[in-house]
Amino acid sequence: MTLIRSLSNQDEFIGFYLLKELEVKQTNGTPPKDYFDIVLSDSSGQLSAKYWDVSATDKETFFPMGLVKIQGTVHTYREKLQVKIMKIRKATAEDGVSLTEFIRAAPIRPVDLVYTIHQAMESITDAEIKKLVAFCVAKVEEKLMHYPAAKTHHHAYYAGLAYHMVRMLEIGDFICKQRPFLNADLLKAGIILHDIAKPEEMVAQMGIVSDYSVQGKLLGHIAMASSWITEAAIQCGIDLQSERVLALQHLVLSHHNLGEWGSPVQPQTAEAVALHHIDALDAKLQMVEDALDVLPDSESWTPMIRGLENKPVYRAKW
Repeated sequence: MTLIRSLSNQDEFIGFYLLKELEVKQTNGTPPKDYFDIVLSDSSGQLSAKYWDVSATDKETFFPMGLVKIQGTVHTYREKLQVKIMKIRKATAEDGVSLTEFIRAAPIRPVDLVYTIHQAMESITDAEIKKLVAFCVAKVEEKLMHYPAAKTHHHAYYAGLAYHMVRMLEIGDFICKQRPFLNADLLKAGIILHDIAKPEEMVAQMGIVSDYSVQGKLLGHIAMASSWITEAAIQCGIDLQSERVLALQHLVLSHHNLGEWGSPVQPQTAEAVALHHIDALDAKLQMVEDALDVLPDSESWTPMIRGLENKPVYRAKW
């Protein structure tokens, strides 16, 4: 089977792939004709594809998250590789392929990631903070095992959210040892809670986001997580004016730093400053790692990375 990562310009290939995204569009010709605008995916990466002259039967046969066998050719369009699909059919049981073979996943088992998150939560010494965190985590307990951290931006794969949280906890542990003036309980709590509402913000299957929920579109994960902290305080009998409640809400509300990035306030506590930069560091490094992981062996430059101001990253040859 030809992996997406191994494809190069002018390659002709046959293989099985996941229809990660599929949208029916129309050409600009007269009369316009329907075609499929597709994102093909496997465990090694993803690639844009086009299937022209789509029939009515095709539109009733192929849908996102379906496995297909494809014969295609690769070409360069606007400096990016793109597939022209010549033939396509649905995968069958006789093909012996499974959906899980085509899903990108965190490099650590989900059960181990969630266990690490629970261990960090249990290590919080402040009883009120621990109760608030535990209440919020319980809301998405099962979804932490498989939800991505984003649709496309970073950690956008199976168990990506839990992986993001664990990597941030590792960085936070180091920062607290280096900067002991930081409140370790608050920083751990902020790391666990900052994206805790992502599973309710997005609609995802097997680590692939297909849409945003109504709550996600109308409120967003930042506002939702802040309201969960309020709900947790009420349920746990903790004063809503408590410094701990206020501190946790500020951590969540400020972690994107700027209004245009989604935060209604900027970080104004030491732990909030730390959380924002830990989050940004892990997210940006993961964008680089992911881009390099799926970069074809024949290429030296990644595509432009949105989170790095649309700059590509160079892979050294040594």
